Amino acid sequence: MAAAALRAQLNAHITGMYTDGVMDEDTFEELRDEGTAVEVSRLFIYDASKIIDDIDILMEEPKVDFDEVEALTQHLMRCTSSVGAQQVNLACMHFGNFYAIQYKHGCLMSLALVRNEF
Repeated sequence: MAAAALRAQLNAHITGMYTDGVMDEDTFEELRDEGTAVEVSRLFIYDASKIIDDIDILMEEPKVDFDEVEALTQHLMRCTSSVGAQQVNLACMHFGNFYAIQYKHGCLMSLALVRNEF
């Protein structure tokens, strides 16, 4: 009984993430069908969290290495595509607009958006 209630709650949460545009339904359903959704999601959460923390550390430096920030952001965007995390990917693209012009304040504001969407 409890397992069925938890499964229903999980399915409702996943459906809400599709509806809100947090995740791409086709991508995630493909992972579910392959039986890899849990593992890919776990890896995404671990990797994305580490990458965001690494970007945050770089942004705290007096002289920011924007090339390294770009490389990490590109890696994060590849991670987001593995699970269909659309909102995180969009936030990364917004962040990219600021590191491309090396505008630190804009980067810090949009990095907060990336972290929030994550």
